[in-house]
Amino acid sequence: MIRWLPWKWFVRRLARRHAFQDPLVLLGYLDRFSQESEVAQPIELLRAGAAFHARGLVNSKAIQHNLDWVWPYWVERQFDPLDPAFIPRAFSITHINLTHRNWTAVGQPCCPLLPIVDPRGLLTPIEDGWSLDAWVIADSGDKLYPSRLCGGDQELVLDPNLLVRTISTHCGLKLASEISVEPRQGGPVCLMNLAARADKPGWLVLSVRPFNPEGISFVDTIRMDSAGPGWLINDEYRVRLSLPFERHRFSRYHDGDVSFVLPEGDQLREIECDVGMATAASMYRLEPGVERNLRAEIELKRYTPDRAGSKGRHVTCDIRPDAWHRALAGSCRLEHPDPLVQRLYDAAVRTLVLLSPGDVFPGPYTYKRFWFRDAVFIMHAMACAGLLERVERTLDRFPGRQTTFGYFHSQNGEWDSNGQALWMFARYCELSGAEPKQAWRNAIASGARWIHRKLTSTKLHAPHAGLMPAGFSAEHLGPNDFYYWDDFWSAGGLFAAARLMANAGDIDAARLMHEQAEALMKSIDASLEYARSRLNRPAIPASPYRRLDAGAIGSIAAGYPLKLWAPDDPRLLDLVDFLIERCFLDGAFFQDMIHSGYNAYLTLHVAQVLLRAGDARFFDALQSVADLASPTGQWPEAIHPHTRGGCMGDGQHAWAAAEWIMMLRNCFVREEEQQGRLIIGSGIVPQWLEKGQTLRFGPAPTTWGTISVQIEPGENGTRVSWQANWRGEPPTIEIRLPNHAPQIAPPGENSVVANTR
Repeated sequence: MIRWLPWKWFVRRLARRHAFQDPLVLLGYLDRFSQESEVAQPIELLRAGAAFHARGLVNSKAIQHNLDWVWPYWVERQFDPLDPAFIPRAFSITHINLTHRNWTAVGQPCCPLLPIVDPRGLLTPIEDGWSLDAWVIADSGDKLYPSRLCGGDQELVLDPNLLVRTISTHCGLKLASEISVEPRQGGPVCLMNLAARADKPGWLVLSVRPFNPEGISFVDTIRMDSAGPGWLINDEYRVRLSLPFERHRFSRYHDGDVSFVLPEGDQLREIECDVGMATAASMYRLEPGVERNLRAEIELKRYTPDRAGSKGRHVTCDIRPDAWHRALAGSCRLEHPDPLVQRLYDAAVRTLVLLSPGDVFPGPYTYKRFWFRDAVFIMHAMACAGLLERVERTLDRFPGRQTTFGYFHSQNGEWDSNGQALWMFARYCELSGAEPKQAWRNAIASGARWIHRKLTSTKLHAPHAGLMPAGFSAEHLGPNDFYYWDDFWSAGGLFAAARLMANAGDIDAARLMHEQAEALMKSIDASLEYARSRLNRPAIPASPYRRLDAGAIGSIAAGYPLKLWAPDDPRLLDLVDFLIERCFLDGAFFQDMIHSGYNAYLTLHVAQVLLRAGDARFFDALQSVADLASPTGQWPEAIHPHTRGGCMGDGQHAWAAAEWIMMLRNCFVREEEQQGRLIIGSGIVPQWLEKGQTLRFGPAPTTWGTISVQIEPGENGTRVSWQANWRGEPPTIEIRLPNHAPQIAPPGENSVVANTR
């Protein structure tokens, strides 16, 4: 019926009446920057963006007019005109954290309740909620507000439980916090343990803050808890304190921040703020040189609102005291002489466990939702790290996300998801040796048919003939276009599904999928020949219609992880050369499109292609990514070139952690399945061997079974040994240490000595 209404006439008339530009004309011009597509932009992203900028609009009203409040670290830096993080705000309608999107989650395996801690110890215990901050205030007037310090010490303690420790010092005042999630009989709780010391009389202060690392989060009411020392916040969440208040103060927005009146107390027992900016502070006396301890225990309720805010969902957490030990049992362990490499690997494995409580999330906060693209990269790293049960559990949910027509849907208009889902089903079965379940086989067959139906006609007289249609694809590639990224994933998924079906005995289905994959590769090759003649070089652009730019990073997928081409394919290597020459900054890939920052996982994609080609430049990229990690061993999705803080996406990005695991794994052991070869040690650089310490990795799942590798440098050469549990015919094992003569291990041997060239 809407087609018969003159809605365009009404829209234009209303706009002109109020002296606005005609929105339909503007949208028409915007559409010209993209290829025509059936989905202009996924509604899921529009919804998330609307919520994001709604928060930013509130921030613009609350923050810049109250810069004398004690704000979180990102605000203190981003609004300081003398700081490299400063962003002018004159024409910015919304104010968003664009320079320090850094936080670290704590939690328990299999529990989706994930408190986050910012770089100065600000705790946000409830998803998208208010925060707790601790300060030290001296009677002399000196104040330790950690968020206002440029420097501070923070680390992630891994054993026996995840714990973020933050230490801040200033003018003889010291504050340490340790934040974790612990099991309780009634459910998990977040613990904030504080230790304060001062060289002069003063106060330890714990304050309720109406904001978090994204901005304002409304606090309407704060009441003293009738059950004991603590607060009831918004009549919903309880904070229990280990000590009674010695002084206490409330404040509402129109009276200013509670920090203005400290350390004076009041006699109020509750407060309401009609603006939603209530603050509170509890105070504990500090004597000179005497440490004072305080514990805050925040109940993480089993009921949390969903992201859209429409209905609620019950969250069940089965937490036992040894949850982390059990979750990591059997996982692939690394022993490495470089403490930074070791720490980042161990933290990355725990990040993947933490962010896979059922579904797989790319992040604990901003990206705490499911996308096939991110999930598949994360799940592949989990499988390669031996976390196979967690991968199987998530794969069981894939068919439920498939439409009647076979589309694996997480965001409409993204045509890579089907190929990725098919590829992940196959990779899990290859790495685990498991047979595909019947529900999986049905989903794979339906998904493969969807790909075949979705392809454009091969009879088109256009460079995109036979390819996937124009779509939104990965957001960092650019406007809607005929992206090779979608084509490579579709072909890779079909090839993988064909292998899986053949191994499962369904020869007819396997033959059909393989033929469809071959036909798609033929169309890709024809399109790339057009691109080669247009660009006058073999490097692969993002689409047939694009020049070489940062969006071409998506075409790396042909080499990693799909391995559709040989390691020395000139199209792939020329693309890598272009990216390093034009798109790398300080040794890392800088994504100009959308992300506008260093990208750790895309840098490692390039490094993987270099490693596979035997190009020593892979190590420069690996080292650059290590140097970009936060003090807690995390990477934001994109990293600001000056502040080295997050400037896009979540502050703890699981895809980046996954790629760090895959990079280390492939340095030790990687597969060249088409050659039937397992290559050991191709990424073990001389810098690691020079330390004279033994390196170990395993047990690592591979296509042929699990293997544990040991590399021991010595005066008479480097001994490489392995223990394997093959499921059938063992692969050919090639030892390929850099600066050592390559050699093939004799059949039946499990140890060789590699000599330098």
